[in-house]
Amino acid sequence: MQDGERRRAATMRDVARQAGVGLATVSRVINGKPGVAPELVRRVTETARALGYRHDVTASSLRRADRRTATIALVLEDVANPFASVLHRAVEDAAREEGILVLAGSSDEHPERERELVDAFTLRRVDGLIVVPTGSTDEQLAAARGHGTPIVCADRLVEIDRVDTVTVDNRDGTSSAVRRLRALGHRRIAFLGDLDSIWTARQRYAGFADAYAEAGEPVEDRLVRRGLHSEEAARTATTRLLTGGEPPTAVFAAQNLLTMGARRALQDLGAQEEVALIGFDDFP
Repeated sequence: MQDGERRRAATMRDVARQAGVGLATVSRVINGKPGVAPELVRRVTETARALGYRHDVTASSLRRADRRTATIALVLEDVANPFASVLHRAVEDAAREEGILVLAGSSDEHPERERELVDAFTLRRVDGLIVVPTGSTDEQLAAARGHGTPIVCADRLVEIDRVDTVTVDNRDGTSSAVRRLRALGHRRIAFLGDLDSIWTARQRYAGFADAYAEAGEPVEDRLVRRGLHSEEAARTATTRLLTGGEPPTAVFAAQNLLTMGARRALQDLGAQEEVALIGFDDFP
């Protein structure tokens, strides 16, 4: 092949001719439609691979009456967070069974970044969005839903017409944890919370306060640390709490990274067998 000369890409017609089948059969196999004999599926698949045929998904979606692209998008807070990784994998596993590709991006808790991702994914005509929302872009999510993109929010509640949320009972879960600690005799219980802008963080602190209200006692503000958003921040906060006057006998960490930071602080001080620790969310 001489300089500047490009090899012509194989087409469905090339595959059909080489495999000795009709064009319609190739189309059904390539698009994963039923009704083709296993032997023909094998022959078409092997021929396509041998010829280097690559299916043009974009062109195929434009020809479809429903314009489906067999893709969905996942907007996470941070793909590096273990919670986000587990969520991503679960979505990917479920989507794979349906022959759907998953695209993903991180908002980093920045509303503008979330807007960019939602715009980018909807412009690529994904069939649906799964979003862990920052809580500051409801109007954009509502607009995307209004234009026909199905949306489900995960972990954090939104109140948008025709948008469902999958979450847990953050408030009652936290109250139950604190009641458990109090039942074990703990009275000085520290609270480590995420950013107040996050719905789950606010719900979990409300549950912490609920447990104290039920006991007829005020929350000890000196043992409350909110606005923490990393493992290291929680580690530092816990260390300071435990090395100060009248340290807590128990710690409630309201997010998985905060739990990890608190655990490391306890280990640093050799207090992991002396100070109780309960974390919301599982962690590695």
